[in-house]
Amino acid sequence: MAADAAEAVEVRGALLRLRRATGLPVAFGGLVEPGRPQIRISELCGHTTLALSSLAVVSGSGLGGKVVALSRPCAVTDYSTSRQISHEYDVAVAAEGLRSVVAVPVVVRRRVRGVLYGALRAAQPLGDRTLTAAVEAARDVEQALVVRDEAHSLMAATREPETASGAAWEQVREAHGALRALAPRLVDPALRAELLQVCGQLAGAASAEPAAAHALGLGLAPREVDVLVCVAAGATNAVAAERLGLRPETVKGYLRSAMRKLGAHTRLEAVVAARRAGVLP
Repeated sequence: MAADAAEAVEVRGALLRLRRATGLPVAFGGLVEPGRPQIRISELCGHTTLALSSLAVVSGSGLGGKVVALSRPCAVTDYSTSRQISHEYDVAVAAEGLRSVVAVPVVVRRRVRGVLYGALRAAQPLGDRTLTAAVEAARDVEQALVVRDEAHSLMAATREPETASGAAWEQVREAHGALRALAPRLVDPALRAELLQVCGQLAGAASAEPAAAHALGLGLAPREVDVLVCVAAGATNAVAAERLGLRPETVKGYLRSAMRKLGAHTRLEAVVAARRAGVLP
């Protein structure tokens, strides 16, 4: 799946969750266009017209543009009469019949990458619950974008691993572990599979065979690999459980199973064996 298509899936999923959590009739949003100070409205839910579809919102203009400029959530009770925003997009907003609107930024590494909106067709205040749900939806998209960015960085690292110093390679290992822990939280299965594929390429960078082949040959389950990644980073069973969203007893069971398959008697031996096999970077 292309990057823009995968990102669109994440935005669409976040908007659907926002509507379910708040009961808002309309939600829409989009990401910043590369090289331009504007967002493009690409995803709409609950709309009755195409007035907002593909609308380009320039930084500083309208509610969304204000969010991009300030990098913080903003809301208006009646869009068409609000004195808090400029009104370049009144025609499109009125065509969809929107009155009360909230907009929240999608921020990655202190840079606004997109905006999510939720709206009512009535002029009434949007409460804290709605704002909180909108912010949480934006955080979901932020996480997906961070994962994709990190995956691209890891892919670059796998191309020339021999040039990395010991310290640099250790940073790559830490990033690899963090990404494997994040993978199960991704909504888009294609993006999740792509991320795990990159992690596998990274893990097998120093081996003659793909890491996935090694893991399959050893009979290691994906969660057993996840636990080994945490152990390699020095995590206790309790910390690994927290990172992976599992119970400590479950982590202990996965680790015991992985050690048996690797022929290891200690946690350290399991990590060393996994690295030799190309399962871990």
